Amino acid sequence: MNRMFAIIEREMRKFFRSPTLMIMSLMMPLLQLVIMGNAFGGKITGTRVAVVDYDKGPQAVKVREAFDAIAVNIKTFTTVEYSDEVKAREDVRTGKVDAAVIIPAQYSRRVYAQDAPRIGLVVDNSDQFTSSTIESEMQLVVNALSTPVIQPRLATSIALRIVELYPYVDYMKFLLPATIALAMYISVMIGGGMLYIDDKARGVHEGYLVTPITKLELVFGMNIAGAIKATLSGISLTVIGSLMAGVGVIFHPVALLELFCLILATSIAFNGMMFLLMVRVDDPLVPRAMFGVLNTLLFYPSGAMYPTSAFPPWLRALTVIDPFTYSIHGFKSILLKDGGFTAIRGDLLFLSVFGIATLLVATPLFKRTL
Repeated sequence: MNRMFAIIEREMRKFFRSPTLMIMSLMMPLLQLVIMGNAFGGKITGTRVAVVDYDKGPQAVKVREAFDAIAVNIKTFTTVEYSDEVKAREDVRTGKVDAAVIIPAQYSRRVYAQDAPRIGLVVDNSDQFTSSTIESEMQLVVNALSTPVIQPRLATSIALRIVELYPYVDYMKFLLPATIALAMYISVMIGGGMLYIDDKARGVHEGYLVTPITKLELVFGMNIAGAIKATLSGISLTVIGSLMAGVGVIFHPVALLELFCLILATSIAFNGMMFLLMVRVDDPLVPRAMFGVLNTLLFYPSGAMYPTSAFPPWLRALTVIDPFTYSIHGFKSILLKDGGFTAIRGDLLFLSVFGIATLLVATPLFKRTL
């Protein structure tokens, strides 16, 4: 045990003597949380919509008033007056405005006659986010204009009542579990895999060969040190990220214990996986080349940003053995849903078994020779 603790102490001393390495392992996930959380989670505002009114009647005025209400309240778009439909279409195509609304002649007469009145909407669908937002707001306006002033005494249509189990979850909160898992992965990759290969390239590991340290002690010493580094990164990101995203569950003692258990299990799984991948690697450029590949292969298919139910069958099969899947699911269950140990026990079991299994496979592959 003393020999194994000596390995752990050496690895931790190296880690704490490089504050830049510690900061950079946290900086990328935090930047992702802040930038992507606001970029994808924010509501689109300030777009410009051209309005071509050929009707000028009272019903067209109601449409214009609805647009003014949107501009003043939710501010999704502001309107710009146009007199020519052709010019409005051209400006949508060239990007001067984001959409164009065409109110045709005789629109008010058709409304009063209930003769299928229509309003035209021209959108630039090369930008799906903006166009879908404008389309949804226009559909709400049309639905409101179509509602009769005098409601019937008996309901003639089916109504859907939606009950949301949790308070509103903005995109920054939704992204927080993925950010924590990514920070731990970066810590394992930089503070574990790359440092181990660099030590081999510089010949540092040759000093171990003249000591009575066994192969098992070397493997477990390096992996325990790596797990401690990943755990520290996970705890730091959980606290900082929760405060930034406004997640108050970290102030509950039981939730903190659940998060700690999940962080520990995740660090064991990530370290075991990374050590198995790097155990026979000698070239220090290999882990750097593998970083982006593993990040794409493991992080994005895990349900971190998009639900796995949207994946094709072959990609969904990959998520079954991906430790990121279980780590992110566990963090979501605690941080967003407060599901308790019942919700994460399957995740804890898989991550623990996965980490131990990969270490047991990697140990016989570890070479205690030059």
